[in-house]
Amino acid sequence: MCGIVGIVGKGPVNQSIYDALLVLQHRGQDAAGIVTSEGEKLHLRKDKGLVRDVFHTRHMINLRGNMGLGHVRYPTAGVSSSAEAQPFYVNSPYGIVLAHNGNLTNAEDLKRDLYAEDLRHLNTESDSEVLLNIFAHELQLQGKLRIDEQDIFNAVEGVHRRCRGGYAAVLMIPGFGVCGFRDPHGIRPVVYGKRESVSGIEYMIASESVALDALGFELISDIAPGEAVFIHADGQLYNKQCAEQPVLSPCIFEFVYFARPDSIIDNISVHKARLRMGKKLAAKIKREWKDQDIDVVIPVPETSRTAALQVANVLGIGFAEGFIKNRYIGRTFIMPGQKVRKKSVRQKLNAIDLEFRKKNVLLVDDSIVRGTTSQQIILMARDAGAKRVYFASAAPPVRYPNVYGIDMPAASELIAHGRSEDEICRLLGADGLIFQDLDDLIEAVQKKGKSDVDRFDTSVFDSEYVTGDVTVQYLNQLEQNRNDGVTESRSRQSETVIELYNTA
Repeated sequence: MCGIVGIVGKGPVNQSIYDALLVLQHRGQDAAGIVTSEGEKLHLRKDKGLVRDVFHTRHMINLRGNMGLGHVRYPTAGVSSSAEAQPFYVNSPYGIVLAHNGNLTNAEDLKRDLYAEDLRHLNTESDSEVLLNIFAHELQLQGKLRIDEQDIFNAVEGVHRRCRGGYAAVLMIPGFGVCGFRDPHGIRPVVYGKRESVSGIEYMIASESVALDALGFELISDIAPGEAVFIHADGQLYNKQCAEQPVLSPCIFEFVYFARPDSIIDNISVHKARLRMGKKLAAKIKREWKDQDIDVVIPVPETSRTAALQVANVLGIGFAEGFIKNRYIGRTFIMPGQKVRKKSVRQKLNAIDLEFRKKNVLLVDDSIVRGTTSQQIILMARDAGAKRVYFASAAPPVRYPNVYGIDMPAASELIAHGRSEDEICRLLGADGLIFQDLDDLIEAVQKKGKSDVDRFDTSVFDSEYVTGDVTVQYLNQLEQNRNDGVTESRSRQSETVIELYNTA
């Protein structure tokens, strides 16, 4: 998962892009980058680390220009490498930089085509570089010295014809403008907005509306599936539908876990969706646990808090904050290696004994992925003196890998894969376990059928991949690429290369 931002301003944009990336930091803590356009010249700074660590005053001073892109990332192939920090740059044609959120499911085929047919060289393993070169080749086919917005849209149409998977991207051509586009299924989110400045209207494209809010931009709209929005350097905005049969199928896991609660995605409030998830979950608890003896509902910080509060309200049970979170530890399920994840859970959370002692506790989390965090949290509750520990998930069991940009583990490392709910409960060490039903989750996010969403991508729960091109062979290869052993081996290799480079 990544966060992207693009701004066309009337003055320097470096600080605004930096501020937007801080707001989007939850979407990736592995690397960050900013590129700005000062006329025809590009200025770039990117590296591994958090936004606050990558950019210092000396870097910000050099990021001159009224137009630019920003990116925060975590690795979607299990490898943490500064070489794959974004934005990416390609020289021909015109000079293009791109920042991308998502994953191309046909990246390997595209790599072969780029080399054999388009005669283009790739320097990394990132599918974002593939996407950039596909766009660059399609733009070069226009065969013009000076391009206009229609040429940009023609190139995006070519991207949609060739690329499969989930992708939201922003790109910039120095001195010309910024373009944002979204895959024909709208799997990954991206919005755009405007604000008035003394010198005129400025535009911003970002992964989530909260980035616009924080910088005083007014939300115009989500970029529709298959749509491209182009903002000329002089401030003129153009948009066009570039896909033949777009179908709005956003990833439902954005609403469950990834997006900030104060964001609005495809005209759906993430906060209200999570409130409805809590109500649905409580209704199921009432149906299936009629003799429940729960004394207190405690959320697993932080994305589950909204749903947990609703569970407590509907059940008429007390709600308490039983865990204190260390805000300086990243999201654990995307951390590389099982040992790191187990250690980080104890560093991330600490139990307040008084909220657990001699009580039957219902812990509510947004989802259960590997189960590592859930096991540790249940053990912490018992160590804090809980009599019985029940566990509730605001999402259904995660049984299948995500292929559209969320680096979930291999299927074999998902605790729910191939197991019944009773088996999962025993592995977690809980006294009782309950999951949200998929139909209830969809209804909760869908606003009772009032949204414009055609269908959600719910593939991590039901293995129905909306792009229709995900084969057993693809999933088997994904399994090999994502298992912890491979990930840890690649991380060690990357660290060795960096160490050798630094000592050379």
